[in-house]
Amino acid sequence: MSTSTRPRLAAEHRTITGKKVATLRRAGIMPAVVYGHGHASEAIQIDAKEFELLRRHAGRNAILDLKIGTHRATPVILQHVAVHPVQRTPIHADFFVVKMSEEMTVDVPVEFVGEAEAIKKLGGSLLHQRETISVRALPDALPSAIEVDISGMDDYESTIHVSDVIAPAGVTILTDGAEPLARIQAPRETDEPVIAGPAAPVQETEDAEAGS
Repeated sequence: MSTSTRPRLAAEHRTITGKKVATLRRAGIMPAVVYGHGHASEAIQIDAKEFELLRRHAGRNAILDLKIGTHRATPVILQHVAVHPVQRTPIHADFFVVKMSEEMTVDVPVEFVGEAEAIKKLGGSLLHQRETISVRALPDALPSAIEVDISGMDDYESTIHVSDVIAPAGVTILTDGAEPLARIQAPRETDEPVIAGPAAPVQETEDAEAGS
């Protein structure tokens, strides 16, 4: 039997709920929940630092082995992370149990690579029309991002559509191919500066001269 090479995250069943979870967070423990594929929704708790480290290195859409207490590790995907509105640190996570033999649909971020001639030589700007596209794949084949090469964009009319994207092996793109992903915007024209003419000489009145 082969050993899983997926990242592993340890968790414990959680009995503290509601506003009392603030005591867990102060102790460096983050509340979370796990559900999906026959797994009844279960409140769990995880080490906040361990979670942040794993999230930083595993990347988006990574499949993790979640081990709750002494139970067997279960493959899950990070479904949602709530963050503190001010500190922007994770305060709660949702994990979804996956079946490794069953395809799933997720939104994947788009990463633009390369250098467009219309930007480098013509001074245009790249406008992002979409930040993500929807894909379907087996859990092990889910990409953390889809790279889109913009080096072929050589004029102000250049537009990249979803249909131009080459999907990785085993991945099906579900977003409508006619949807634009990026386009080049021409530099904005600036109005010519108005140059004021020489000021007319000030003519002093007789009264001013008399009072001097």
